[in-house]
Amino acid sequence: MGTSAMYTPWAAFFSPEGRRLLQKSIDLALEEDGPELTAMGLFSPDAYLNAAIRAKEDTLVVGLPVIGPVFRSLGAPFRWQALVPETARVPAMTEVARITAPAVPMLKAERVILNFITHLSGIANLTARYVRELEGTGVRLLDTRKTTPGLRWPEKYAVQAGGASNHRKNLAEMLMLKDNHIDAAGSIASAVAALRSRYSPCPPIEVECRTIAHVREAIAARADRIMMDNMGGALLSEALALVPPDIETEVSGGVRLENLRELALTAPRRPDFISVGRLTHSAVAADFSMTLLPA
Repeated sequence: MGTSAMYTPWAAFFSPEGRRLLQKSIDLALEEDGPELTAMGLFSPDAYLNAAIRAKEDTLVVGLPVIGPVFRSLGAPFRWQALVPETARVPAMTEVARITAPAVPMLKAERVILNFITHLSGIANLTARYVRELEGTGVRLLDTRKTTPGLRWPEKYAVQAGGASNHRKNLAEMLMLKDNHIDAAGSIASAVAALRSRYSPCPPIEVECRTIAHVREAIAARADRIMMDNMGGALLSEALALVPPDIETEVSGGVRLENLRELALTAPRRPDFISVGRLTHSAVAADFSMTLLPA
């Protein structure tokens, strides 16, 4: 398995809002393709096909549960069976699922289903590589909001499937003070105070800091989490050491696989979290195919 204790299965991961947004992305993907005129010209409405989805490389298998919503969106009768568990790691040429459906919906659904599975499996594969680099450090890996528009929920699901944790899914789960927020409010202290007076209960507040002075301000304001943005070396070490144990710390910006472990082992205090945008914006799609089986 490529998952950790943080992994939430597909059915439990998607909130009602998450399912609504996922369905919108599925419907849009099907709409983009238009009618499947090739299949409509070749097959009668009552023709059925059997198909298998295979992994063509060693990979985590993530996104199989999207099969059902795609066919339901098409209004087509179908049967499908997962042949490996969701999030399993499989060798190349492993058959991971079988589907039976009318020919036209089957061939229309093919690319949409594969686009989801290849993309989500690729995110999980890359995430798992980063997670392995952090083994034994006690530091947790986070994603960011640098996600594909319309695909945030499934992409963040794939990050969990790869063994990492999710940062906020939207702008309401956690309040993050960035440079522009702070400049507009006048200071970190005034911004934090304004948020806590505005919301009851107030969501957790994270402050993005690029200088030691900002870190000191965020500590004095009792932010819930302090992000060290694009810090490194002695500056990062000094900043982390200032933060009391009851305030969470996060390192972000300039994080690569090559320097991940070094950042995690920063002394004298290790960060609680390291967030990496490339988990979702730079993952290479895994290779899967769908092929027809004998009737």
